[in-house]
Amino acid sequence: MTPATSTSAAGVCNLPALREVGFSANRRLLDVERLTHDPAIGDGVITAVTTPAVVGTQRASALPFGTPRTHALLAALLVFGLLPVGFRNRDLRAHLAPLLGLDPALMTAGRMSYELRRLRLHGLIERIPSTHRYRLTDHGLATAIFFTRAHARLIRPALAELADPDPPPTGPIRTAFNRLNAQIDRAAQHAHLAA
Repeated sequence: MTPATSTSAAGVCNLPALREVGFSANRRLLDVERLTHDPAIGDGVITAVTTPAVVGTQRASALPFGTPRTHALLAALLVFGLLPVGFRNRDLRAHLAPLLGLDPALMTAGRMSYELRRLRLHGLIERIPSTHRYRLTDHGLATAIFFTRAHARLIRPALAELADPDPPPTGPIRTAFNRLNAQIDRAAQHAHLAA
């Protein structure tokens, strides 16, 4: 057998193994592509909550991320996440008012009806049929948890560290932010743009 023939035969013998390696690499690539496209799905969810909702002929104003009113409303909703009988207008008022720094007696039933309507049209709560009670939807629970945790545990602390006039020199956010700024400055210099 000549050397060329033996190499060719060895390549054919390895074909199943090479095929498996190729399939494995392709599966990993597809997984990465799927993960990189998932943010587009998340973007749609955030947009649906933070922009006005239209359901049929009914309209509801947005629940903008970052506003005290939205975060208080979502935090109050979490109290009712496990109640099998749901909650009423006055139940929500009792929890929402203190989060907004208000006396519950100053929040009218009409104002609460407006908030309940917004939550319902955005799909965060649903009305229990034949009652004046509402319950949190699965989407509403996930959205309320994510918005409140992201705001309280990530955005507020990170911005506090970045805005601190005398920050600790080794803070992780400050260090990463300084590295990001340095990279942007380098990219601007490389592109001959003013920093």
